[in-house]
Amino acid sequence: MARVRYGARTEAEMAAARTAVAKLPDIWSTGVVALWETDPDALAAVLPPPLKPTGRPLVRVNISRVELPGQPLGAGSFAVAAAHAGVDGWYPLVMPMTQERALTGGREVFGEPKKLGEVTVEREGLVVRASLARRGIAFVEVRGAVSGPLPLPEPSRKTDFYFKFLPAVDGWGFDADPVLVHCLRSEKVRRLERITGEVVLRESMYDPVADLPVLDLVDITIGEKTSDQRGKVVERVSAQALLPYIHQRYDDPRQILDAPPAGSI
Repeated sequence: MARVRYGARTEAEMAAARTAVAKLPDIWSTGVVALWETDPDALAAVLPPPLKPTGRPLVRVNISRVELPGQPLGAGSFAVAAAHAGVDGWYPLVMPMTQERALTGGREVFGEPKKLGEVTVEREGLVVRASLARRGIAFVEVRGAVSGPLPLPEPSRKTDFYFKFLPAVDGWGFDADPVLVHCLRSEKVRRLERITGEVVLRESMYDPVADLPVLDLVDITIGEKTSDQRGKVVERVSAQALLPYIHQRYDDPRQILDAPPAGSI
């Protein structure tokens, strides 16, 4: 009988897949990072408990192009500064990706708020433009000109906070209590330059980042970096406390709150 491709894989095949992942080389990306201070009340309003604001109301947008074999990957993140259990980190609100593979793994494994979108990083000489777009709206655009090199930072570790959950099959709440994930990211930088420019936030009903305005632009950089990540579940969180925030994950939250009647298709 011919191989049934939806059939079970052998132990050897699964072991080979795990080995291949463990031996992946460093993958370098070219990315634009913008950092600014925003309205502290607006920032506090987007943090689900038990996350809390830090001492400074910062927003960080990262727009990167990864030169993967065969097809480049565009990857973005719009995150706000947050703290949990004595750890300062970042809580991403939206993470546009240009490939389904990056989207699926991040959402299902770590609980990342990834969505398919358009991610652009362009450089012509000293002029740089980077943007995140979905549904025809470039809701974040960073533009400017390179104004000089920066010293390379030491390898660093950053923490992102994610909530991993499964919407309930009956259309209300969750199948089990959600978990809070600390995602630890180790990062190395091999080139870094300063950009003199601006951040433009455009109105979008699907990605309403314009509610976190640029009140004080801290810096904009462009550089080449590589990173890896590992996650750990740090605690289960209150389903009732998280429920008012799940619309952050979906363009139309009704799609998980309108379970069909029993017996319907």
